[in-house]
Amino acid sequence: MTISLEVSEGVGVIRLDRPPMNALDISTQDRLRELAVEATDRADVRTVVIYGGEKVFAAGADIKEMQTMDHAAMVARSRGLQDAFTAVARIPKPVVAAVTGYALGGGCELALCADYRIAADNAKLGQPEILLGLIPGAGGTQRLSRLIGPSKAKDLIFTGRMVKADEALALGLVDRVVPAAEVYEQAHAWAAKLAQGPALALRAAKECVDAGLEADIDTGLTIERNWFAGLFATEDRERGMRSFVEEGPGKAKFL
Repeated sequence: MTISLEVSEGVGVIRLDRPPMNALDISTQDRLRELAVEATDRADVRTVVIYGGEKVFAAGADIKEMQTMDHAAMVARSRGLQDAFTAVARIPKPVVAAVTGYALGGGCELALCADYRIAADNAKLGQPEILLGLIPGAGGTQRLSRLIGPSKAKDLIFTGRMVKADEALALGLVDRVVPAAEVYEQAHAWAAKLAQGPALALRAAKECVDAGLEADIDTGLTIERNWFAGLFATEDRERGMRSFVEEGPGKAKFL
């Protein structure tokens, strides 16, 4: 199996396992979409970690497979490629990418689908598609520019250059850099902590940010207002406010 979902104590780990470089071939892409939908639907999955193993996150698409495809074949396939990554981006729960080694092309695009990225100090990220006479096709031109800004995104996309972890952190491409041996542990700890939080409020916060970024501010404020008021109908809101009044801030338990 090239990719799997394992769940424990509220944390779902989507694990890439296609040695040696976790190349994202068509079957892996399709399975990724299926697992993202499963993680979305399962009530026992409250947060998600995306992990490629100790040595490499994902070095990109399977170039040998792509080389055999002509224009008509890619027209037929490109929507499925994007849909797989979009399914990850739309998981309505906190998602963290644990990035080790190379995260290039489709690997970088997969990391971009997470809400938070923790990278090893030896990680290298980039969108090298231009070196193949192509552009990113799994969301890279859109998600990268939204994350780090258009001019910085264009530099990476136009040149195809790789950036090391320290530059990725400075660009805002990753959010935390840690020793390689600690990447998975810290990503899992981030996810595990949020898995104890109020699931509906976390879902609301993610949707407000993501949907609001795609809309004008008035529409974004409407999305926020509706979610904010709606959460007053939840048991988690009752529990959180009661705990605040009786015990002080930060002591509510939502499970």
